[in-house]
Amino acid sequence: MSFSRRGVLLGSAALALAGRANAAAPPQRIAAIDWAMLETAVALGVMPVAATELIQFHKDAVEPAIPDNVIDLGLRGSVNLELLHLVKPDLILISPFYTRHEATLSAIAPTLSLPFYVKGEPPFEKALGAVRALGERLGRSQEAAHVETDIRAALETMRQSLARFTDRPTYLVNIGDSRHVRIFGSDSMFGDILVRLGFRNAWPDRSRFTFAAPVPIENLAVERDARIVIVSDIPVEARSRLRSSMIWNALEPVSQGRVLQLPNIAPYGGVTAGMRFARLFAEALQSEGAGR
Repeated sequence: MSFSRRGVLLGSAALALAGRANAAAPPQRIAAIDWAMLETAVALGVMPVAATELIQFHKDAVEPAIPDNVIDLGLRGSVNLELLHLVKPDLILISPFYTRHEATLSAIAPTLSLPFYVKGEPPFEKALGAVRALGERLGRSQEAAHVETDIRAALETMRQSLARFTDRPTYLVNIGDSRHVRIFGSDSMFGDILVRLGFRNAWPDRSRFTFAAPVPIENLAVERDARIVIVSDIPVEARSRLRSSMIWNALEPVSQGRVLQLPNIAPYGGVTAGMRFARLFAEALQSEGAGR
């Protein structure tokens, strides 16, 4: 069998074009080390083949649901690299929290690192930017645009429906023990969403990324007319001691019944965590009437 020179050249050109097309093809096998990036991928309709700390993610973040066939890569700060090698990802999703691990991970597969939490800056717009950037990398820019449009519309609808509750400032806290709280400021995901819904954060200081270091409970007495929103579960021991705490019960929001508690939400999450907070906060206000 003989081949013409022209045929060989055409065949070589076709192979070269195919190779470039394959190289430019969107990644198909995604591994997510960072939870916010995991949320972002799922929001775009892409379920990673592997992710980290999935049992804890189900407990702390709750949403989105991750199917059992997604491989658990172990701790976020100490990824099982051998297992990650075996997964053979086309792309590894991280954030600047993992800068010191980036060289190691890049030796396994290309990485994509997107910022969500920058000290002193509201994170929600960055989370929306991550939706756009990851959508472009995965060849799902159209899906990313739909996700962003739907989120902005949902927030506006909730903002309008909650307008009657916005006359009071709101403390957003997480309780670790019966004498201290972590307070979410404007540079937390929850604090950013709170402002977007038309509320004033009663805590004037910024956070340290997601939430501030624990502060004494009596600091919540500054804004007497505020409501207190507890985000996520209270430890059992702290719960029992709070009931008998003179300091806690002397707080006007507590004595006047202006306290709401929300289920678990990931404080370091992306758009899914932000919208989960918005929805649960709105539902709690409307059902319990803590806006009085």
